[in-house]
Amino acid sequence: MFKPSVVPGLPSREQILRFIEQSDQPAGKREIARAFGLKGNEKIRLKALLKDMADEGLIDGGPGRAFHKMGGVPKVTVLRVIDVDDGQVIATPEQWVAEGLPAPRLRVMERRGRGGSALGVGDRILARTEEAGKGWVAHPMKKLARGEELVLGVVHKEGDRLWLKPVDKRERYDLPISDVGEADVGDLVLAEKAGRPPKIMARVTEILGDPFAPRSFSLIAIHKFGIPDVFTEAALEEADRSAKQTLGEGREDLRHLPIVAIDPADARDHDDAIWAAPDEDPTNEGGWQAIVAIADVSFYVRPGTALDREARKRGNSVYFPDRVVPMLPEVLSADVCSLGEGADRAAMACHLTIDAKGEIKAFRFSRAVVRIAAVIAYEDAQAAIDQTEENRSSRAKSWDVEESASPEARTSTSLGTNGGGEGVEILPALRNLWGAWSLLKAARDRREPLALDLPEQRVMLDEKGRIASVAPRERLDAHQVVEDFMIAANVAAARALEKKQAPVMYRIHETPSREKLVALKDYLATFDVSLALGQVVRPKTFNHILDLIEDRIERPEIMTQVLRTQMQAVYSPNNIGHFGLALGSYAHFTSPIRRYSDLIVHRSLVGAYVLDPAVEETRLSSHDLNHMDELGELISKAERRAMEAERETIDRYIAAYLSTKVGELVETRITGVQRFGFFATVEGLGGDGLVPVSTLGAERFHHDEATHSLIGDESGERYHVGQRLTLRLVEANVASGALRFELPEGANHMPGRRPIRRDGRRPVGKRGRPANIRHQGRR
Repeated sequence: MFKPSVVPGLPSREQILRFIEQSDQPAGKREIARAFGLKGNEKIRLKALLKDMADEGLIDGGPGRAFHKMGGVPKVTVLRVIDVDDGQVIATPEQWVAEGLPAPRLRVMERRGRGGSALGVGDRILARTEEAGKGWVAHPMKKLARGEELVLGVVHKEGDRLWLKPVDKRERYDLPISDVGEADVGDLVLAEKAGRPPKIMARVTEILGDPFAPRSFSLIAIHKFGIPDVFTEAALEEADRSAKQTLGEGREDLRHLPIVAIDPADARDHDDAIWAAPDEDPTNEGGWQAIVAIADVSFYVRPGTALDREARKRGNSVYFPDRVVPMLPEVLSADVCSLGEGADRAAMACHLTIDAKGEIKAFRFSRAVVRIAAVIAYEDAQAAIDQTEENRSSRAKSWDVEESASPEARTSTSLGTNGGGEGVEILPALRNLWGAWSLLKAARDRREPLALDLPEQRVMLDEKGRIASVAPRERLDAHQVVEDFMIAANVAAARALEKKQAPVMYRIHETPSREKLVALKDYLATFDVSLALGQVVRPKTFNHILDLIEDRIERPEIMTQVLRTQMQAVYSPNNIGHFGLALGSYAHFTSPIRRYSDLIVHRSLVGAYVLDPAVEETRLSSHDLNHMDELGELISKAERRAMEAERETIDRYIAAYLSTKVGELVETRITGVQRFGFFATVEGLGGDGLVPVSTLGAERFHHDEATHSLIGDESGERYHVGQRLTLRLVEANVASGALRFELPEGANHMPGRRPIRRDGRRPVGKRGRPANIRHQGRR
């Protein structure tokens, strides 16, 4: 055991860390005070110091618990089993308070008998832990009782009994409530599961309100996924102080350039703005100079601060139809860091030299001060480019104040003076952007990234928070212009850091796995389309497949399956390239207001290229430098969390919209097939609903995995992915966002009943029950 030499006064941070690391017993505040001979007021000062060290990310722990070094694991702790794979048990600490780092995964060195693992997912154990190589292992000491599991649901009543209807679609059964507390029928509540199967009960622990009230759908997702939506007082105070900073000395002055931001009409924060002009360098004939200016968030959000810890915990902003849960406080995200029109703003500038073929010939980065000439909506920018003398009556027929299409466009052709003292004309600036983009587009077309033209749905709400409409977002050239400039800047950021051998948080996208490719090959064979597995699979491989599909009905179906074949893109310091974009090096650099990954890249650029001002205070910290793998995993999980929360919230809005149409016929398309039924989505609206196989009648159906179909054994009737059907909506569960459909009457099958055969008898399965489904290959 480490025994410090006792010196009067408070120990240093380094001494405390060394003691915690080498102590052979739990090191709490009492043990630390005793080891260093602290008494009276020194103990009070020690308590404050330990809190500061926890805030700084040096240690974790808390009142009544031992401290340990951040990223370490207590020698004896409670673990929860999260995975059992081929006999190998994986567990994580039940309590993990190391902010900014994901909980470690420990291999449980379980003593197993002939029956295999005695532990299952969800089990809790008291265990001794130790480092082994690059990971941690746990030696079980005692199996503990399972902890109570919280369920989010709505209280409802059937007969004389109160039940909990879970909002999670994966919870297939309602739970009887043993203790409702003060909750009423219809309340959204948190409840504990108690008891053992089959007698699982629910006890209400917290009332959250009315699940059907406006704005409740996003609140359900925020609560269910544990999305941090309230900033700490420390983070808010720090944001206010940071926002009052001057821009600092040493910035490149770009205020004379007509840099414009092109964004959605309702955008509140503006991460990026762009400028382009023909390159006057004779060695780059036909080429362009361009600047992608990005909000310099790293200047305002500095490593190790309360503001930084809050941003890291969130990982990204989360966007719902009725609200945004921002990564940064509003004073930064919507004001000081946002590249608004006409104000001097701190920016990280990516300077690009584009050759006549659209390739990036050179790049450099600088910290700059910019004054955005105009913030323009995508639609207005597109209309300005498209306008001609013949369509001057269109919504963008002029950029004059009286005739402009939107408030963002009411700037007139000349915007007056900027930092350079000269008038700025918007239309020429936009035409230059489109001119440079034509080259970037040509280079993208040669690269042949994955081209999946799947429409994105946009939910519009009325003043009461209800769905007014759901429609595909219009896809304009203006969107692609901005996207291609952002991709060019992201590539330049990755290459710039590689050039300096500096740490990079890459955005990586793996090649599809062989298992998924085999499944796609079998599926495409049903359309007489071949996929050779011996070739090197590239994005253009899939583009070629889609080009072969001329049938407009089949094309969306196949496009959906190609999308499902792709791997999930993630963040990692280990580069394997970006398959979908057909790029060898790619990093997210262009949205630091809403993505923590981009903030990491900015900090690395600051340090690698010594970009003033405040280099030392704003560069990548040594802690992050040494934990890039864990950081990549953390922000990847935060991104997946946001995606799931956003998707589920949209499902709830759609279910609410359709709840008034229960019993009606709707046009649908099958999106997925399983052995227990198939899923269909309402055409033009979205929202997946199940058609249970039990409603298809008494005929036995088998699941053909290769063709993603359910096929009737006797009739050969087939339900397959992409098939369009008229179905009856029989349930729209607003709490969970789940829909349920049945085949309409008169379509050979009666909803909820077995079909009548030609001989007038109603066929049944064995023992008088409907025949069960059979899974192909498991007959």
